[in-house]
Parts: sequence; structure tokens; C-alpha cells
Amino acid sequence: MTPATVMEIGRQAIEVTLMLAAPLLLTVLVIGLLVSIFQAATQINESTLQFVPKLAGVFLALIFAGPWMLQILIEYIQRLFNSIPQIIG
Repeated sequence: MTPATVMEIGRQAIEVTLMLAAPLLLTVLVIGLLVSIFQAATQINESTLQFVPKLAGVFLALIFAGPWMLQILIEYIQRLFNSIPQIIG
């Protein structure tokens, strides 16, 4: 196994991780921004107000993006397992 192979596997792992995390992080970012704007407009400074909408948003994002995320993860693992003979030998 060469250093280039290790770097390529690491790059692919980081790429897959970012792709899997993006829908959830973007959902939380948008909901946090909207709740912050609402809090600024109404002058409600309750820190726990963001928790429930973010939790519901992540739940909905997992429902809608979950199958896609699972497919990406399965494809990456299959590629990784199928490349084991080339990596070792």
C-alpha cells in the first residue's frame, strides 16, 4: 500500500463524510437563522426556543435525505471492500 493510496482513501472518506453531513448541517443552519431572526424581531431571548425546531428539522431531513445518505454510504463501503485485493496485493 503506497502513501498515495492511503491519501486517496482518506480523501474519499472525507468527501463521503461531508456529503452525508451536509443535509443535516444545512437544515440546522437554516432553522437556526430563521429562529434567530424571529427572536430578534420579537425580542424573545429564550435560548431553548431553538432546540425543538432544530430537532424537528433534523428528523425531517433524515426522513427525506436518509435513503440518499444510506445509498452513498453503501456505495462507498462497497467500493472500499472491492478495492481491498488491489490495495493489499
